[in-house]
Amino acid sequence: MKSKLVQFITAFGFMALSATAVADTLRLTSLHWPPYSGPDLPAQGASVAVAKAAFEAMGHTLEVDFFPWSRAVALTKKGDTYIGYFPEYLFESAEFVFSDPLGTGPLGLVERSTDPIEWESPGDLKGYRLGVVQDYVNTERIDAMIASGYIETSTVTSDAQNVLKVAAGRIDVAVIDSNVFEYLLANNSQVSRVRNSVQMNDRLLVEKDLHIAFKNNSEGRKWQAIFDEGLKKIDVQGILEANM
Repeated sequence: MKSKLVQFITAFGFMALSATAVADTLRLTSLHWPPYSGPDLPAQGASVAVAKAAFEAMGHTLEVDFFPWSRAVALTKKGDTYIGYFPEYLFESAEFVFSDPLGTGPLGLVERSTDPIEWESPGDLKGYRLGVVQDYVNTERIDAMIASGYIETSTVTSDAQNVLKVAAGRIDVAVIDSNVFEYLLANNSQVSRVRNSVQMNDRLLVEKDLHIAFKNNSEGRKWQAIFDEGLKKIDVQGILEANM
């Protein structure tokens, strides 16, 4: 009996050590984009809560560092400190591979309440002054029209700036996630002051999936597979609802 007990303890100890040995901590970058991500948000935002839970389900720990969006992406591209960034929309890329969705974002247009616009397709936005955020992926069609100069755009560094510019009549509409818009109305003091002047257009551009963009190398693809497996083990929708 004693021999079997010793064997069991030895085997259990080995398994515990093995589990500890494979546990790892990885670092990703993100931005202040409430309610999805932000250093001062509960659980650091809904998207971060999902990402951390998925990695924890696989025995790993996630640390997130927050930067302005352009810097968050740039820091991932260079050096070995960060293996990816999020939340990101899916786009064609040779530099990154994308995780399975960790949520969705309803992308639309904020407009002045007194001057709503009517449109059927993105091409109808020609003639309007459109606000976008620097280095954000919008939709493939809109980004192509921006690149070609087909539509007039104004670029800023935050969604809040765009909402304020719409309210002031400096631009006609701006691309924004409707959850972000609602958060800004409730929590940003400057945006709250213009809440009666702005609204979401009735028509959405698209309901876009949110992903982690991992570096397209062996390490990035390894963590992509680990994360995707972890997503299957957690209640993604429940975590999102608890943190939105």
